[in-house]
Amino acid sequence: MQIELSRRVVQLCIAILALIALSMLGTYYVDWLWFESIGYNSVFLTMLFSEWAVYLTVFAFSFLLIAYNLDYARKNMPPSGDDSRAYEQEDDVIYLHPVASPWTRFMEGPLMRWSLLGLALVSAFLLSASTGSEWLTVQQYLHKQPFGITDSLFYQDLSFYFFDLKFYTLVYDILMAILVMTLTLVAGLHLLNAGRSLAVASFVRHSSGKSHMSALLALIILLKAWGYKLETYGLLFDHNGIVFGATYTDISARLVAFNIMIAVAVATCLFIALSIYKKRFTWVVYAFGAWLLLALSLNSVYPFLMQKFVVQPNEFNMEKPYIMEAIKSTRVAYNLDGIETREFDIKYNLDAQKLEDNRLIVDNIRLWDWQPLKSTYKSLQELRLYYVFNDIDIDRYLIDGKKRQVMLSAREMEEMDRNASLPAEAKTWVNQRLMYTHGYGVVMSPVTEVAQEGFPQFFIKDIPPQSSVDIEVKQPQIYFGESTDSYVIVNGIQKEFDYPLGDTNMYTNYSGTNGLLVNSFARRLLFAWELADYKLILATDITNDSQILMNRNIMDRVEKLAPYLSYDSDPYIVINKDDGKLYWMLDAYTVSNHFPYSQPYRDSGENYIRNSVKLTIDAYSGEVNFYIADAADPIIRTYEQIFPGMYKDIKDMPAGLKSHIRYPVDMFAIQSRIYGTFHMQDPWVFYNKEDSWIFANEIADNKEKNMEPYYIIMRLPGALEPEYILMLPYTPNGRPNMIAWMCVRMDNDEYGQILVYTFPKKETVYGPMQIESRINQNTEISKQLTLWDQKGSSVYRGNLLVIPIGESLLYIEPLYLQAASSQMPEMKRVIAAYEDNIVMEESLAKCLQRLFGYPAPDGSTVAPGVQEPDNGVVIDSGTDLMALVEQASQYYQAADQAARNGDWAAYGDNLDKLGKALDDMKVQLNQP
Repeated sequence: MQIELSRRVVQLCIAILALIALSMLGTYYVDWLWFESIGYNSVFLTMLFSEWAVYLTVFAFSFLLIAYNLDYARKNMPPSGDDSRAYEQEDDVIYLHPVASPWTRFMEGPLMRWSLLGLALVSAFLLSASTGSEWLTVQQYLHKQPFGITDSLFYQDLSFYFFDLKFYTLVYDILMAILVMTLTLVAGLHLLNAGRSLAVASFVRHSSGKSHMSALLALIILLKAWGYKLETYGLLFDHNGIVFGATYTDISARLVAFNIMIAVAVATCLFIALSIYKKRFTWVVYAFGAWLLLALSLNSVYPFLMQKFVVQPNEFNMEKPYIMEAIKSTRVAYNLDGIETREFDIKYNLDAQKLEDNRLIVDNIRLWDWQPLKSTYKSLQELRLYYVFNDIDIDRYLIDGKKRQVMLSAREMEEMDRNASLPAEAKTWVNQRLMYTHGYGVVMSPVTEVAQEGFPQFFIKDIPPQSSVDIEVKQPQIYFGESTDSYVIVNGIQKEFDYPLGDTNMYTNYSGTNGLLVNSFARRLLFAWELADYKLILATDITNDSQILMNRNIMDRVEKLAPYLSYDSDPYIVINKDDGKLYWMLDAYTVSNHFPYSQPYRDSGENYIRNSVKLTIDAYSGEVNFYIADAADPIIRTYEQIFPGMYKDIKDMPAGLKSHIRYPVDMFAIQSRIYGTFHMQDPWVFYNKEDSWIFANEIADNKEKNMEPYYIIMRLPGALEPEYILMLPYTPNGRPNMIAWMCVRMDNDEYGQILVYTFPKKETVYGPMQIESRINQNTEISKQLTLWDQKGSSVYRGNLLVIPIGESLLYIEPLYLQAASSQMPEMKRVIAAYEDNIVMEESLAKCLQRLFGYPAPDGSTVAPGVQEPDNGVVIDSGTDLMALVEQASQYYQAADQAARNGDWAAYGDNLDKLGKALDDMKVQLNQP
């Protein structure tokens, strides 16, 4: 009965292992099919073989080493203290026979050998389980590319720290873990065998066990000597002093301590070997204790005393060379060493003529913030409950022959299971997997223009996409996007919903060929298992021509293809004017935490970054392309060697997409934050942080917060043509005035060039928060804001933009009004500030007219394409006096009626228009 039970247990275990193996093989096979479907099967094979090669190597080595040591310990164990002797008498002669105890018989039997073999297998599995994920470290070591830069302490090429040191550290950690595990198991086996003799401290006769354990301990200490050597290089990335990297104490104390400990560890290892030879096992204890005592004294006490009594009393002079090295290295690590600094000699000489000369800039001043615009898009253009606008992107296009800055968003299909607006009966499996498979089209609007009622003026809108400009969306379906997290099945019997058309729906079939074919029942079973969806087996709408589209979320998609890259947080949708298709564009970074002396930009320790890769993802087919944007980066050159054919030259990117390459905000934010400290290249100024810069603050969404970098079309001082840039203003740490602004160029051959414009020290230039304070203190504006921000409505203050034009600065802030019962913020006013003047008007054009007397070309006070957000009456400077009186009366009556209805937004709006009408009446009365 017991044998039968054991057999069944064994069979059950074998069945479970077989199921696990089949599941793993199924997962690998599905991954293979997916990688092959998009043309990256070689990438899959490289990653798979690399991972298993590392895992199997570590597993085999650790298993052999542990199994050998356990077997050696078993074979060389003396009899346990429980062994006895049997007496036998024959012909008056008494014979003494040794009789082994049950424990001894067990130790020498086959069951023990199999048990130790199983223990070795389990230990090897535990040790190697996570090592497969380190395949990239091994591949980087094998394909490393040089930096051409050496550090100032060990004179190693930086590739040594990026690739070699990581590999050596990995090998060290694995070997140390294996040796410690081996020593622990061997010691446990000897202690288990000691039996009662251990309890009475009678362990002297176990000399072979002591020798074995001492030998393993000697190997561990010898390996630790190598660990000390690796730690000496790690000083270049530590933060023990005033700057990151090795400082005076590190060089004079810790480095010396590590070198001494290397010699001590080698000597300890030799001394233990001598103690084994001499059978003086107490020497092992003394040697190990002395090593620990020296390690504690040299690695902790000595550096502390050095820092406390030598460095701190004369810190700057001691640390000056290391401060200079940290400044230089950090600037190189973040690509800041090539920044060009210029002086912005502010003159406040902006006038109507200069504004006309910079008309392209004025026409592209961004008045729409993405937060209120997203709500407006949602209310006006989602059109159906199952559509969603995930975010708002900003870009520039050549529209009707002019460069225009626009905001656009993709209309994606929201996952039904998380759509609270849809009724439960609509969330069927067929709807989610077979019918509602894709989003449809984009919405685009210019950054400046405002239509009636304060809504955006659309360039592209509705379903099917209707364009009022020379951009046509020819393939509007979006199967891959930011909100598409689940798989879908296309090309089945069930037609796919394409878009709504009046009271009916239009249907389509996916025409791509890059999905996973469901062309057999075996594949149905496999996909059902992998996707944990049994309905795949039962569905009758699936045919042999059906395809499964997986990993449709573009971030999941690219991370599966290249998990070793770091990705930007903002993919953006692009319309390729050449083919009318939609593409996602995404920036990827190579990062590392092994740049000597460089300050990390986040808590995880990364202190090197390059925007080395640009990605494009076809929104219809899901095709992904990787383009090298920074061929000078050794890390991406290393990846190019590891994955031949995966990365393309940026010159091969289609022209219709290449014109939409942007410098990423995340990268610029990191660089600008680091530069705020490391623009100080004088070591004394840096040491005292005398000239530290920080991001300017603003009031946005009615809260004070750091300004974020923003895109703008502008003409740089001295430049001939306007260009697309990303910029950010700086203020001194602790003071509100603006001290400089940084920008990065991204058009043509100037892509990536960073410029910093500093203001003269003698000039006081208003910072954004000073402008915000002046807005709050302006009685006219404050009164209007208070009036609007009553019950039933709320005011949303948009981003304050600092816009350099010529030799002047113009500040622009939009205001939005939203009723409590509405989800559509309306742009109601624009605030403009120039020098000491602040105005608030219904449009940017009116602000500029009041500040500079700058009219629109048609003579009106409203720029082309901008209509008054009004309820029917438009004031014009040419209207006669009686008409103005009539208009004033209408505004007064409308305001009175709004007050009776409790509509304070309309009340304030009409009062404001009444004031404008009265001002125009004064002008008419004062005319000769």
